[in-house]
Amino acid sequence: MSAPTHFNLTTIGLVHSCYKEKFGIPRQPGLVTEATAKIELLPPFNRLDTLDGLSDFSHIWVQFIFHATMTENWKAKIRPPRLGGKVKMGVFATRATHRPNPIGLSVIKLGNIYQEKGKVFIELLGADLLDGTPVLDIKPYIPYADSIPDAQGGFAPQADRTSEVVFSELADRQCNHYQSLHQRDIKTLIKQVIEQDPRPSYLQQKDGKEHGIKLWDLNIRWRAHPEYFEILHIEQTE
Repeated sequence: MSAPTHFNLTTIGLVHSCYKEKFGIPRQPGLVTEATAKIELLPPFNRLDTLDGLSDFSHIWVQFIFHATMTENWKAKIRPPRLGGKVKMGVFATRATHRPNPIGLSVIKLGNIYQEKGKVFIELLGADLLDGTPVLDIKPYIPYADSIPDAQGGFAPQADRTSEVVFSELADRQCNHYQSLHQRDIKTLIKQVIEQDPRPSYLQQKDGKEHGIKLWDLNIRWRAHPEYFEILHIEQTE
């Protein structure tokens, strides 16, 4: 008997995240520790008993759909940003979003599990997930099996070098005001996101251009200089 070639998958939850658009999301989980998100479990999975025992683990595997790119065609060869966008690698040798099946996988630090107004939530710390991401499955991260100390990292053997981020006087005042109102450490979040240099490879050699990144309900305006990134000001979007 031949194996089936098509499967029907069910969304078990939706992500609520500080990342409101693709631009700015770190290329790997855990790099921006201040990035918070939560999974809202959907019926019939929105029961606390489906999560019994999960809080004993520090991290979880989250399988999800790249919903913002799933209508775009997959590509056999990808230009990884890690290689400056100049070298092509096979799609299965990368973590690119343009895949035959738009499935993503992230290991994420587990926060609180709680119920609120009849809804069940799983808090995620250091997430790299776009707001509205459909979740397919959740599994516990098991250190003795999932951690491989002598594994080889191919063209990405270690984390990228980060760049210095400075805040203008205006941006600094605006961040302090926002933090006092919402109790969110928005300044640290901005710094951790921008220092990863979220620009596409073709723009990383061009300085002086103003960029915008949406985090929570803010549009962060910033500029790249030869030796550092400058946060210019922040704008309320909602």
